[in-house]
Amino acid sequence: MDNLEKIQMLRERTGMGVMDLKKALEEASGDENKALELLQKKGVAVAEKRAERETTQGLVVTYSHGGRIGAILELNCETDFVAKTDSFKELAKDLVMQVASMDPKSLEDLLAQPFIKDSSKNIKDLITDVVGKTGENIKVGKFSRVELGVRD
Repeated sequence: MDNLEKIQMLRERTGMGVMDLKKALEEASGDENKALELLQKKGVAVAEKRAERETTQGLVVTYSHGGRIGAILELNCETDFVAKTDSFKELAKDLVMQVASMDPKSLEDLLAQPFIKDSSKNIKDLITDVVGKTGENIKVGKFSRVELGVRD
């Protein structure tokens, strides 16, 4: 596999910019797995650097499972431009499904949960990946879960 094919594969997996991918491949001497590790570390660094930025834009998403369980979630970002991206929308959808299926009791509980679609990642890692792709701070706002016939 040549470098162009490797860059395309990494772009599909990460959504990051071509120059970042090329640089990571060069640093990893062409090893895709090492390049992915480097890109993940870069995403964490970006997330830490952006953590204090204000998040006043975003989406409110809902999910209903069989008409018996429902969830609503507010996901915030810095700009409406990022709120309209596919990666942000997909993250919001995945998080509201997580809330519906796993019933977290607090934000800390949600962030620590294994992701329902890939148990090798937790929710905090999932959010960090999207922060690395978008370059903006992303935070979960409010969320709630309702189950038919269950009273608090």
